[in-house]
Amino acid sequence: MATPFPAAMPLGVFCAVLCAALAVWERLERGRASRRAELLFGVGGGGGRTFGTGRAVRRKAAPPWRRAAKAIRGGLTGLGREWLCLPVAAALALWGESVLPLVAGAAAVPLVGRRLRAAETRRAAERRAGAVRVLCDVLVGELRAGAQPAEGLTAAVRAVGHDLSGAELALVVAAARFGGDVPEALRKAARQRGAEGLVGVAACWRVAVDGGAGLAAGLDRLRAALRAQQDQRDSMRAQLTGAWSTVVVLALLPVVGLAMGWAMGADPMSVLLHTPAGLGCLVVGGLLEAMGFWWAGRIVRGGSVGANAGGGAS
Repeated sequence: MATPFPAAMPLGVFCAVLCAALAVWERLERGRASRRAELLFGVGGGGGRTFGTGRAVRRKAAPPWRRAAKAIRGGLTGLGREWLCLPVAAALALWGESVLPLVAGAAAVPLVGRRLRAAETRRAAERRAGAVRVLCDVLVGELRAGAQPAEGLTAAVRAVGHDLSGAELALVVAAARFGGDVPEALRKAARQRGAEGLVGVAACWRVAVDGGAGLAAGLDRLRAALRAQQDQRDSMRAQLTGAWSTVVVLALLPVVGLAMGWAMGADPMSVLLHTPAGLGCLVVGGLLEAMGFWWAGRIVRGGSVGANAGGGAS
């Protein structure tokens, strides 16, 4: 009969794997920050030279282990954050001496990836909405400074081109420069999520061209409406923060219960993963936990969507 591992061994392995996962994540984030700094400010670069004191200084060759770590980090850079579920699942599998946490971690990877992509899409939409407001500000400033509408629109598009990207925006610039259908190009660019405010810019442009109304005055009213809508969204998001915190706390209560049981000398992982009653409780509890979390999130998101719809109607 094999000698069982000491009680502290699974916990030590768990902590070691968790620390390794956090270290990998920190290195990936540092690599992304370094690449952004290199693109923005021109620091670093190939050739092994730095120019900080007026003369070229050749860097020392990196040791082999550092080059190997850099190669591994480069290979892991393309992986998303959802893959961090696997190290955590592996640690739990070692702790509980069962393959079930590893299976659950593998199943969680696509679900977590979907949530992360949805969050990134939402942040991109918010950046586009902010870029539309900046576009209106720049265009109004250019018009009041005496620029022609086409020149002002071109300057405004250039000012926000890093957030409002795509072929549609190039069509807007081309239409403004060469006398094309600017409102139609703006409506096509407004199909991007978060850029719906460009429809209002197109309407103001159409009214100014067809009716002779002042374009700056119309854009003033449009940007005031966009800012009021954003203020309403921010207020609703602040009010929903408490609800989201409650949802997260309730979702973590079972984990706290398991930790308390382990601290009191019990072995909850062994009961949950190696006994029929524990497996049944684990399955039922997991389903109830998932349903409760989904339902609470649905209620909170419903309130947020309702607020957004109300702001858009105003």
